[in-house]
Amino acid sequence: MATVTLNSENHDKTVEDGIVLIDFWAGWCVPCQRFAPIYEESSESHEDVTFAKVDTEDQQDLAMRYGVTSIPTLVAYREGIPVFSQAGALPQSALEDLIGQVRNLDMDEVRTAYAEAQQKEQA
Repeated sequence: MATVTLNSENHDKTVEDGIVLIDFWAGWCVPCQRFAPIYEESSESHEDVTFAKVDTEDQQDLAMRYGVTSIPTLVAYREGIPVFSQAGALPQSALEDLIGQVRNLDMDEVRTAYAEAQQKEQA
């Protein structure tokens, strides 16, 4: 699967189902340039995962929404719930490991913990 370009308009619909990885990047960022082919290669190997990219220069509002202060930053969602966020380029083996971990999450536990965190935030 090729990567999709994520923006403010398609963000919510994109992250609501399945496993979604988001790569926050910029054209001038050397680590981003090194991570890009690794990310692309994984997108070809995992057709059940949505690989999205956010150009932080073009989508500054979206980058701010995530609090991105360093790039590249990788964010993972599963079933509409953010389950991972980390700045820094990952090697291929770490990216593959992350995808496996996200696949193996107990989503009943994740949904419960997420709902509790949401309630505390609103209190």
